[in-house]
Amino acid sequence: MSDYVLTCCSTADMPYEYFQKRNIPFVCFHYNMDGKEYLDDLGQTMSFKEFYGRIDAGSMPTTSQVNVGQFIDFFEPYLRDGKDILHISLSTGLSGSYNSANIAKKELLLKYPARKILIVDSLGASSGYGLLTDMAADMRDNGATIEEVYAFVEENKLNIHHWFFSTNLTHYKRGGRIPATTAIVGNMLNICPLMNMSYDGKLIPRTKIRGKKLVINEIVRKMEAHAKDGTNYSGKCFISNSLCYDDARKVADLVEEKFPHLNGSVMINSIGTVIGSHTGPGTVALFFFGDKRED
Repeated sequence: MSDYVLTCCSTADMPYEYFQKRNIPFVCFHYNMDGKEYLDDLGQTMSFKEFYGRIDAGSMPTTSQVNVGQFIDFFEPYLRDGKDILHISLSTGLSGSYNSANIAKKELLLKYPARKILIVDSLGASSGYGLLTDMAADMRDNGATIEEVYAFVEENKLNIHHWFFSTNLTHYKRGGRIPATTAIVGNMLNICPLMNMSYDGKLIPRTKIRGKKLVINEIVRKMEAHAKDGTNYSGKCFISNSLCYDDARKVADLVEEKFPHLNGSVMINSIGTVIGSHTGPGTVALFFFGDKRED
């Protein structure tokens, strides 16, 4: 049993059961939908089907990050039990939760000066952030110290690639992220934007591809170009999706065909309610370990 606890936020978008099995406590973001606040609790309070169905029907959820007081309440029981904490946070390019965690850390160390609290900015999101946390959990389970895991995560977090595409631009239009005319024309012409996470943890549109089949092929080509050892890649691969499992499955099938040495089958997860509040339904994201993200 390690003398530290590995924690993260709900926005790592891994299944609830996964976090229970891997002994990774998570702190929940929140979202507001139709005038009511909910926990981003990985589909426990509201199913992903209901959540994305309500967006399809016109709901526009808003999100809120974990604040300082919530981090203090989350961290303190472990410190009281004599545990150190390694917390991996959602990208600072998307949220201020990393800063909130650090403020909580400073306050708590005044009360528990003998303890360690190490905070990592993942520069990632969704199951890419989850993949980084999974690698940290593997190291912990193999006996690595908190300092060793922290050093590895800091050194390798930019090696986690995040590639996304969307087949439904309606929610991007509703949220003001793209002009209405762009969304209308894009949907008519079956345009699927391909995006990725930059070196500073921001989601950047890279290219527009016409047709679902072409964008599926292109996202897998990005993995061929950037995965460690190319098609001999032997690491894990995660996919997350916002109520478009069939599209995610097609990506997974192609990945498993192109990369025969994967560490297990591709894991397909749901994009959670906080990340999904910004993407809406119809988004597929592909995550793997590769070369350094430099732009």
